[in-house]
Amino acid sequence: MQAIRDSASGVSRSERFETLNDEIGRWFPEFDRILFDTPNSGQRALLLRTRKNHYKIPATDLSQGTLLSLAILTLAYLPDPPSVVGLEEPDRGIHPRLLRQVQDALYCLSYPENFDEKREPVQVIATTHSPYLLDLYRDHPEEIVIAHKTNEGARFERLSERPDIEEILEDVPLGEVWYSGILGGVPAEQ
Repeated sequence: MQAIRDSASGVSRSERFETLNDEIGRWFPEFDRILFDTPNSGQRALLLRTRKNHYKIPATDLSQGTLLSLAILTLAYLPDPPSVVGLEEPDRGIHPRLLRQVQDALYCLSYPENFDEKREPVQVIATTHSPYLLDLYRDHPEEIVIAHKTNEGARFERLSERPDIEEILEDVPLGEVWYSGILGGVPAEQ
């Protein structure tokens, strides 16, 4: 049987799936493979297999952070992802040590040419309250938009358009500056 190849990248779906499994093992060393099961007719179930003893853990028994990570990774390895992806708190339930990998997966979607992908970029819109995730974007203030709640709704400000941003960030982590309230994004008293 011939492998189905993605016309844009020349990579087969099975090769993409193997790469996804490799990444799962890198993100979560306790797992080595994504598996699928058919518990009943017309149903499919997702499982992760443990590296040691090959126990099959159903998705219903995985943590919220593991499931969210799996979703983000899957999006990053789709041959034809959607043109826009919105994620509310992609760091939710994820150990801080994985935040760099989350950022890399989101960059894989947004900047496919940097990952040897020949497809259109995906617009990724993500919200966070995590100073740790925000710190990873310190060198890319053009990618950060601060949402300011107002009585009328919300006002948005691109961080790179602040005239004082370089002065504010001089030797301080971005997440710490945001957390302090200097950048805004803090609900105002009514």
